[in-house]
Amino acid sequence: MIETPMDTATAAAPLPQSRHLATAVPGPRSLQLHAERAEQVSAGFGTVLPVFVDRAEGGILADVDGNRFIDFASGIAVTSVGASNPRVRRRVAAQLERFTHTCFMVTEYDSFTQVCRWLNRHTPGAFDKRTALFSTGAEAVENAVKIARAATGRANVLVFDEAYHGRSLLTMAMTAKVNPYRLNFGPLPAEVVRAASANPLRAPGGGAAGADPAAAALAAVEATLAEHGPESFAAMVVEPIQGEGGFIVPAPGFLSGLRTLADRHGIVLVMDEIQAGMGRTGTLFASEHEGVAGDITLTAKALAGGLPLSAVTGRAELMNAVHTGGLGGTYAGNPLACEAALAVFEEFEDGTLLANARAIEAAAREVLEPLVEQTGVVAQFRGRGAMLALEFADPETLQPRPDLAQSISASCHAQGVLTLTCGTYGNVIRLLPPLVMSEELLRDGLAVLRSAVLDAAQNAAPSDAPA
Repeated sequence: MIETPMDTATAAAPLPQSRHLATAVPGPRSLQLHAERAEQVSAGFGTVLPVFVDRAEGGILADVDGNRFIDFASGIAVTSVGASNPRVRRRVAAQLERFTHTCFMVTEYDSFTQVCRWLNRHTPGAFDKRTALFSTGAEAVENAVKIARAATGRANVLVFDEAYHGRSLLTMAMTAKVNPYRLNFGPLPAEVVRAASANPLRAPGGGAAGADPAAAALAAVEATLAEHGPESFAAMVVEPIQGEGGFIVPAPGFLSGLRTLADRHGIVLVMDEIQAGMGRTGTLFASEHEGVAGDITLTAKALAGGLPLSAVTGRAELMNAVHTGGLGGTYAGNPLACEAALAVFEEFEDGTLLANARAIEAAAREVLEPLVEQTGVVAQFRGRGAMLALEFADPETLQPRPDLAQSISASCHAQGVLTLTCGTYGNVIRLLPPLVMSEELLRDGLAVLRSAVLDAAQNAAPSDAPA
């Protein structure tokens, strides 16, 4: 049973935690607003579902037409404690009464320090830590690279196949997927080297039958290091579960093998926990599943319950290697966002949210994992906690089926369930429900998704697959 933390707020009209369709999707008011958006907003911004949200609470998004959607996206893993968490609202409202901003580099405030204190205590690694706060995940990644370079005197950064690290110039170079993230934006920084990842479904080089994908990937990583000179690498940056790349859980032993390689060559191991961290996988940090601690751990997304905040937490000697004034940013660690993060930390204190994440996984596995055997289109169900995915491909050839992922996701949208696609080939549906979602609501959404997959599998023809 998925427990819901006690809500002590006194909302006059709580948003019903049920799916409801009042109009077609999108509805008339959303269509009107979307037309205005097209006249005012850069076309460079895409959209998954063109509806305009009026309210959000728990596991429900309500649009301007009166439709209520089950939220399997959480703002791309941001609103894990719900999109209007009472503790977050109270702390932010209280801070609004005091001040909205001063810039921590100009005058200080204690909430910044308290956020750093919590992260120093809770991120993996039994060593003395320091933390620096920023605003976005890409900022956290870039500052981790800056810190590693300052500490080592080296330039190169090792990243991995199917990685995603952000949309700034450096993080685009670190991201594997070209379209839409890197397309037309070059030239990109050159000191980024890509190595094989340990994808259990798609092993490096195709992988021999029965081969260990972790061992194969680690051998390829060692070869890449040798080719460029391991002494040239400041950092290797890895997601303990790859996000945009397809919610790929690395083969067992891969992360610990990277830890060994990093130690051997004096390379700073950076764990990018921006999407997988903050309880998403049923532990506070996804790297805990493998018992591996990075020298630096990155957090963002769910860190502040919907407000922009990111953090770089690492070994004290690394974090203090940067000269005074070398880190910062006008909005870095904004006081409103810091108060929101402190509220998120309070939500994790009793263990309910972590238990919920594990219960979400159990329910989803029960409903969705049998589709691998029951259909000829689901190649794999994977993930941890409330970070789960279905990959659509031919089970024998692994030919990706992005057409199915898109059509199934569209069917879910039309029925009031918000799902996201991802993956290097665009053939993965990912599930990121809020950790406060009730079991009843979760199972309703899973039933809609399961039915959409079965319908698509029944109607799919081999000719539908992309060449």
